[in-house]
Amino acid sequence: MTVPSSRSVRRLAWRGDAFEPGDRAIPVEMAIAISYNRTSHAVMMATPADLEDFALGFTLSEGIVDAAGDVEDVEVVELPGEDGQAPRGIELRLWIGEARMRSLDARRRHVAGPTGCGMCGLESLEAALRPPRAVPAGRVFAPAEIQRAVASVRPAQALNRETRAVHAAGYWTAEHGLVALREDVGRHNALDKLHGALAREACDAAGGILVMTSRISVELVQKAAIMGVPVLAAVSAPTTLALAMAEQAGMTLVAVAREDGFELCCGGQRIGGAAG
Repeated sequence: MTVPSSRSVRRLAWRGDAFEPGDRAIPVEMAIAISYNRTSHAVMMATPADLEDFALGFTLSEGIVDAAGDVEDVEVVELPGEDGQAPRGIELRLWIGEARMRSLDARRRHVAGPTGCGMCGLESLEAALRPPRAVPAGRVFAPAEIQRAVASVRPAQALNRETRAVHAAGYWTAEHGLVALREDVGRHNALDKLHGALAREACDAAGGILVMTSRISVELVQKAAIMGVPVLAAVSAPTTLALAMAEQAGMTLVAVAREDGFELCCGGQRIGGAAG
């Protein structure tokens, strides 16, 4: 059984001065368990799509492995529900080498969190506020290229067009346009899925722009830095901690990116006309 990403439900819509019956597509949200060598590690609430990308991206962003090739195998296993029909959840079973598993056991934690919780299960403030990885120099983008990158995302959001309820993470380059996009009910999940998709294709993220359809939180900056993305653009604003982390990483942060322009928060050396 393949779990769909959306489901149609009945609803009453108030239009003018009366209720109208009809249907509404809503995104599927379900428990996604992640295990390594059959040892439980995390339970996240996510959209059941692009799950192999999610498994790999989560594993990379958590620092459990350093490269896609360090993951030996991924199994997507649906856990049957009580009625024998719809699954009650999905387990992503990853297999990694013994050395990696010993390292993971040494910092063993169990993670259980709400939708897209990007920092669940961290054992200390030091882990939550770990210094970000320095990003590559990248290239310089014209302001018009920033706007083209942001504009490329919305037409590709098939699930959000259907449900109006999911986030997206997209990767854009001047040479190829929108290279990849992933959607999920959680913005962190969408970014992990994108990370996994790019890693599976051995795509170097240093030459492009990461576009998010959400606010910029500190977890997104940390994940983007691990991906090696120098430019992060989003339709909303950053938090104070996200801005501080971006500055530490040497990242270019573009916020409130809309059709009529954007706001440059830091890293002006990568945006034409901003540094001088």
